[in-house]
Amino acid sequence: MSAYKHMNESWMEEQTERTETIRNRLIVWRKQESIVRLEHPTRLGRARELGYKAKQGYVVVRVRTGRGPREKIRPKAGRKPRAMGVVRYTPQKSRRWIAEERVAKKFPNLRLLNSYWVGNDSKWVWYECILVDPIHPVIYNDPDINWICDPVQKGRVSRGLSSAGKRSRGLRNRGRGAEKMRPSLRAKHNLGK
Repeated sequence: MSAYKHMNESWMEEQTERTETIRNRLIVWRKQESIVRLEHPTRLGRARELGYKAKQGYVVVRVRTGRGPREKIRPKAGRKPRAMGVVRYTPQKSRRWIAEERVAKKFPNLRLLNSYWVGNDSKWVWYECILVDPIHPVIYNDPDINWICDPVQKGRVSRGLSSAGKRSRGLRNRGRGAEKMRPSLRAKHNLGK
């Protein structure tokens, strides 16, 4: 077993046991701002899996989002109950995608590489986002990551090109049953017009 895999497994064990360390960490996080820049990732194993490197140009940010139901607001004007459009509607965006968008708005000069879950309590969920500085010399001279410096990668979170965005758009599924997912739902449904 690799060191990073061992880190991930021990991290998840701590989370399921809800150790004293985890509970104290969440108490501190609750008192902090909703978006906090970090020196190092909290889950190093997961961050490394998703492309983080401990060198210049990489930034790690922890972001907090709310939990609870995300129901549609019930209309005030009169309708038949079945036409209210309140129940049985799934939100199109995951909480992780929303968290990534908030971070991208806070740091407009950086580009989001990926994100991962780091904790939750009864009220909040915390994610850590890996950001990359596209104009940093270390980044655009590194052949492994300099693809993110292309102008086409600007605003990739808002266009659903991050991992969480692709998952919410249904792009993890391929083949039968996913014919209308690509290039996008909007493009497929507008072809007949």
